[in-house]
Amino acid sequence: MKGVLLMADKEIREGIRNRWVVAATLLLAALALTLAFLGAAPAGRVGAGALEVVVVSLSSLSIFLLPLIALLLSHDAIVGEAERGTLLLLLSYPLSRWQVVLGKFVGHVVILGFATLLGYGAAALALALSGQPIGSSAWQAFGAMLGSSVLLGAVFVALGILVSTLVRDRGAAAGIAVGLWLLLVLLWDMALLGVLVADAGQHLTSGAVDALLLLNPADAYRLFNLAGLADVRLLSGMAALGGGSGLAPALLLAGLAAWALLPLAAATALFARREL
Repeated sequence: MKGVLLMADKEIREGIRNRWVVAATLLLAALALTLAFLGAAPAGRVGAGALEVVVVSLSSLSIFLLPLIALLLSHDAIVGEAERGTLLLLLSYPLSRWQVVLGKFVGHVVILGFATLLGYGAAALALALSGQPIGSSAWQAFGAMLGSSVLLGAVFVALGILVSTLVRDRGAAAGIAVGLWLLLVLLWDMALLGVLVADAGQHLTSGAVDALLLLNPADAYRLFNLAGLADVRLLSGMAALGGGSGLAPALLLAGLAAWALLPLAAATALFARREL
């Protein structure tokens, strides 16, 4: 475990040196603060301070932004080291290959988690200091959104590391990472909508639709945050879906966790067999 922590510390230090931590934190904080005070338009009130509105806005933003940041962080985790000639140096230390992969994963998740907690937390703190009334259910929804946002980032960090172990060129890794982002964040839902319209309720059961949603981490995250709690469901317009879906919040979180662990395990196995 010491090797994993040393590797994670190396990644965090590089993230600080390359200004990834500062850039991601400032970007998320700026967007979160903007949405906190101007993002209540979907609820019909500009400048409203309800934390539930912020949860809806930030959840919708996170689906697009956090996976992209995570993939940018992690897509060259292995192949970048190989191209720079530092991978052999790393493996000359008393580090197992699985420790290298897991350490990089932990380091990148810590960077992304720090940026998310600090950036989004700034919006909640600003709302609290402005005197807006915030109930316990709103804080619960916000805390769930923060935790699941970090988990969503971990999913795409794991996918980025998996891509990095599969290719031997950083350009190819970047291209595949962008393709993954497009597929899971944009194209999957468009294709699913097309299938549902074409099917017209004839063959696809609600269980099949739930399974298709669970197969996409972005959809699992969206359902967990926008259809999990009653107040948020009403604001997000997903009240009907939240009541009719068979996907409980615990199942959605388990799906996200599986999406993080399985690619990480695959990356570890592939890197163990990779010829240097």
